[in-house]
Amino acid sequence: MHVAVLGAGIIGVTTAYCLRRRGAEVTVLERNSGVAQEASFANGGVVAPGYTGPWAAPGAPTALLAALFRTDAALRLRLSTDRALWRWLRRFVAESTLDRYRINRQRMFRLAAYSREQLHSLHARHAIDYEQQPGLLQLFRSDRELARQEPVRALLKEFGVNARLLTAAECRALECALNEQTPLAGGLHLPDDETGNCAYFARRLKEVSESDGVRYEFGCTVRAIETAGGRATGVLTAQGLRRFDAIVLAAGADSAALLPAVGVPVPLQPAVGYSATVPITRHDLAPLMSILDDRFKVAVTRMGKRLRIAGLARIGERRTAVGHATARTLLGVARDWYPGAAAYSQAQLWAGVRPMLPDGPPVLGRTPVGGLFVNLGHGSSGWAMACGSAQVVADVVTGHAPEIDLDGLTVDRFAAHAAVRAQPALNPQS
Repeated sequence: MHVAVLGAGIIGVTTAYCLRRRGAEVTVLERNSGVAQEASFANGGVVAPGYTGPWAAPGAPTALLAALFRTDAALRLRLSTDRALWRWLRRFVAESTLDRYRINRQRMFRLAAYSREQLHSLHARHAIDYEQQPGLLQLFRSDRELARQEPVRALLKEFGVNARLLTAAECRALECALNEQTPLAGGLHLPDDETGNCAYFARRLKEVSESDGVRYEFGCTVRAIETAGGRATGVLTAQGLRRFDAIVLAAGADSAALLPAVGVPVPLQPAVGYSATVPITRHDLAPLMSILDDRFKVAVTRMGKRLRIAGLARIGERRTAVGHATARTLLGVARDWYPGAAAYSQAQLWAGVRPMLPDGPPVLGRTPVGGLFVNLGHGSSGWAMACGSAQVVADVVTGHAPEIDLDGLTVDRFAAHAAVRAQPALNPQS
């Protein structure tokens, strides 16, 4: 079986690797000049089942509305007249109840926990160094933030996550470089979670998979997926039509341009995420573990001799310019906690477009089109879910039973929603 994987971000590279291990002949088509050059390039590096969750949460619609008048909000919206965006927002609001949040977070946790297991297994098999750092510490600046997070802590306990609520003094004892002057009400320690350099990992795995027979074709833009008789038969590229036995769409936010023509109802919206990378100048004043600032939803992570400061997002945006206000917020959070740790004036700014679904979990596996499979919609959690998603999709493509329950993780949840929308209104006179 010859399988085309469309996209060479962290999702595409891990998918290609897993497919090859399942015995498939694999060709990866990527329009950039190498792997992990867009959303996978400079993200926050968080691999944390305990932290991974949907943006659609209680209070999120109100916060999104309030963010229209703020430049430092963690989640913002770029308003437009695009009908697809407004349909996405309606679904986002509907998914923001506590019951729906609980269901969606459990689905994401199931996949993220499996993915972490697969990542560790892969690391042990190939000794890939990806600047991994153990442990996460989520910091709360006020008692109100701590109280607001209580339902999430209850869910973590229900899911069996190893998480411990700490006082401010315990946080400072655990992470001794924290600035004493920054207000701190407490923290949540997640010792089993970790961070790592996603782009480093992707580049190394590309070398491993290539040595095992995976072919990578860079500078190859996919214009359309060809179908015949309800089945995907190939891909139309700038260089011509290519025939394959199966196709896995893993092109991130760019997947949205290919799906409507083949009739696959996946409501993807772009969401730009931001980061700054700065050189560490005082290692004794830099973090020992990664911290997550709950108020601003910004992560500060040590990656070798650098700090990666990542967070903030804008839904409906595709432009990757980093504005002054965004940079000020990112660097301001890092300075708050680690004022003397790094040369913040030398920050390298970055933005990447993420593929967001309104409810949170990605879509994996089969589509209504025979021979066409998807691995997309991971949003800001692509790195956290990559290895598990890849193994699931490789299993489905090659006819093996996935090792986890795929309930709520397939395109079926959107196909059913689209079918309900398409039904004609009842005629009261009939």
